[in-house]
Amino acid sequence: MSRLSWIRSALSLAAAVALSQAAWAANCITQGQMTPADRNPLVDAARSMMLKVQNNDQQGLKASTLPAVAADFSGIANSVQSLAPLVNAATITVDAVYDLDASTDQPGAPNTQFFCGSPVVVINFNNLPPGKYALALLHATGVKDPQQVSLILAQSPAKQWMLAGFYAKPMTENGHDGLWYWVSARKYAESNAKWAAWFYYRLATDLLAPLDNLSSPNLEKLRTEWNNAKPDNLPTDKPVPLNANGATFQLAAVDTTTQFGGLDLDVHYTPDPTQSAQLRDPPAARKQVVDIMSALLAQHPELHNAFHGMWVHADQGNVSLFALELPMDQIAANAAPVAR
Repeated sequence: MSRLSWIRSALSLAAAVALSQAAWAANCITQGQMTPADRNPLVDAARSMMLKVQNNDQQGLKASTLPAVAADFSGIANSVQSLAPLVNAATITVDAVYDLDASTDQPGAPNTQFFCGSPVVVINFNNLPPGKYALALLHATGVKDPQQVSLILAQSPAKQWMLAGFYAKPMTENGHDGLWYWVSARKYAESNAKWAAWFYYRLATDLLAPLDNLSSPNLEKLRTEWNNAKPDNLPTDKPVPLNANGATFQLAAVDTTTQFGGLDLDVHYTPDPTQSAQLRDPPAARKQVVDIMSALLAQHPELHNAFHGMWVHADQGNVSLFALELPMDQIAANAAPVAR
């Protein structure tokens, strides 16, 4: 997944729900409120930039980029190089544009917020220089892996729209869109299947939010449901013990991955010295990891249907001592009680 490339000191966006005391509210015009004379140049600029992305025309895109951003273009260039093969044959749609006018802001304002349309979409900028900006949200569809692309534009002194920020991410994960994951997450949450609900809510949020730094009533509703579904025994800021076949393992992180094609649960644990020694023997190492898989399925049986398989890593610092991926159907859930 591509990552955001910004004017590092000037155009740092952060998600906003409520107006902070230090915020300066600027003016936002949605595409429905714009005149054709204002909207068409913005849409045309976004399409032109996206065409350069499709053709992997990095130099052409750099020439259309704000000088302050073009001076450090490597992040955008890398994103374009990765994205171009995915969208080269795609149909491009400009889904929405927002005119963001901060020209009357006070220089040095620590925070500028734009409240756009109804229902309100909120966009928040930190340390934004006075000027005129825009946000263009584009979809690249009709290809195997459809993508959503967000372009931050800045108006030059010559009144030309120039690229100031670039962000791209998939519209689907493992063949499903964000709405499917949201509906599925709710069903898991209703049945108290919290691990599956938590990860499905996260996938829904990743797919439905064009930018992490944009909020709307629907996105805030989704994020609230996600937060409410957080399991108590999920390792986030500290390891969580898991009892498996008479041994205790320290789970360090649990995530999702599509490295092997299907949607897998991605588990990392930190073995103790005795467990690390066992990992030197391949049959013992496999048994240790499969025991962890079985224990997790016994504790969270909903994972069997929610994921294609499980990918478990034994880590020592930054070194992987052993790793194994198995489809769920090849993992026998241990029927013995597992400590939570």
